[in-house]
Amino acid sequence: MPKKKGGAQGKKITLKMAKNSMKITVDGKRRLDLSNMGIANFPKCILKLTDIEEIDLSRNLIKKIPDFINRFPKLRYLDFHTNKIERIPETICQLELLYYLDLSNNKLTTDGLPAELTQLKNLRVLNLGLNSVEMLPTTIGTLKELKELGLFDNRITYMPEKITKLPKLKHLNVLRNPFTTPQIDVEPIDTIDRIENLYLARRHMLCRPCLKKCQRERDKWSKVKNISDLEEEPDFTGLISPNSVAKQDEASWRVSN
Repeated sequence: MPKKKGGAQGKKITLKMAKNSMKITVDGKRRLDLSNMGIANFPKCILKLTDIEEIDLSRNLIKKIPDFINRFPKLRYLDFHTNKIERIPETICQLELLYYLDLSNNKLTTDGLPAELTQLKNLRVLNLGLNSVEMLPTTIGTLKELKELGLFDNRITYMPEKITKLPKLKHLNVLRNPFTTPQIDVEPIDTIDRIENLYLARRHMLCRPCLKKCQRERDKWSKVKNISDLEEEPDFTGLISPNSVAKQDEASWRVSN
């Protein structure tokens, strides 16, 4: 019996589908939008599109970013939020033009963060929120161009001062981390307006059992102020259609290069 498309193996993306998903951004960049398509594996076919400057693979089922991600030398914008990624490959740090990297709502731990992040000299926005990171690599403190850093909903107990003192850092979100000591110069509130709204499930895109599960977890989460107060972590896994309510007009919040 032939395998069905999609399912446990995820949706198969062809080169034709990828080309049809290409867009031109408001600032004239070539953007590949494969978000929310049930993709389980990074589509190798897009290696034929190595001149693209932006890739959006958010809200999928991807577990691994391939080592060949460095074969997209013009990449400026890379969005993998809401997947199942456990590790950032060292090769991603070879993308010298990258200014936006969103890896929030994945399964990253401290071991999954390479020390080579220091090579991303042009990085303006780094979002690692909604993961399981316990300790930050101090190398993040060398990213002198960094303007926004999302670290909310992790397991971080200490913030290195080198990171909080980054010269251009304007927005730092560290909400709901179990800090064990008072943190100096760490903003107590979120200043990245859009960051908290990226991971709410749209009701009309969920089946009834998934909607009930999401509502239960939301109600439990809303009663606590610190992730360490929970007996267990909030569980949004197993939803039929992982998604977000990211703003439709991306131009209103994209950081200019």
